[in-house]
Amino acid sequence: MSKYLSILVLASAAVLTAQQPAVKINEVPVKQTSPVSGSQMFTAYCAACHGASAKGDVPAAAALKTPPTDLTLLSKKNGGVFPAPHVNSTLLFGSTNPTAHGSASMPVWGSLLRSLNESSGNPNTVVQLRVTNIITYLKTIQQ
Repeated sequence: MSKYLSILVLASAAVLTAQQPAVKINEVPVKQTSPVSGSQMFTAYCAACHGASAKGDVPAAAALKTPPTDLTLLSKKNGGVFPAPHVNSTLLFGSTNPTAHGSASMPVWGSLLRSLNESSGNPNTVVQLRVTNIITYLKTIQQ
């Protein structure tokens, strides 16, 4: 009897899942912001997924294969020390954890930010300035 109940539950779950509308992610081009304003860049580049509060509680989270990280807990999860080198690396090159930051989940911001500054004399310097200022902003919002 429980065998049939299990099959019925699995079949019901499959039907319910199939009836839910697919969540659509709107892709937009990266927009120009001030490279000195970490807050402005966070709002423009990060808040769509991580939320204005940086807690990852946004409607887009349902469309991602892994929920967005609560960025206000980075220090707490790292023994009270803000993991600036890790955040820097993640922004520039992506994550070393592909299940969390696969190409469909989080863009690698290094190349996107570089595209904003291709006409400058040294786009890599401006990209690093942007990343440093985002990191500085994230440090200020830690719990």
